[in-house]
Amino acid sequence: MEEKELNFEELMQKLESITNKLEKESLSLDESVELFEEGMKISKECNSKLESAEKRITILLDTDNLDEENFVPDGE
Repeated sequence: MEEKELNFEELMQKLESITNKLEKESLSLDESVELFEEGMKISKECNSKLESAEKRITILLDTDNLDEENFVPDGE
């Protein structure tokens, strides 16, 4: 069965859970290293998702010629 791709928020919750286990539980060295490796993979995936979102936002801003100085929210 294929595992569904987690969104950014779900990945952050998983990373927080791993961090809590590493900080609060008495784990063997092997268990700690395994959790650390999993945490690093999740961290890299989160970073990738953030970079992707940043690129999309940059493209949208460039496409619409918007900048912060001339930005007027809807309804104003």
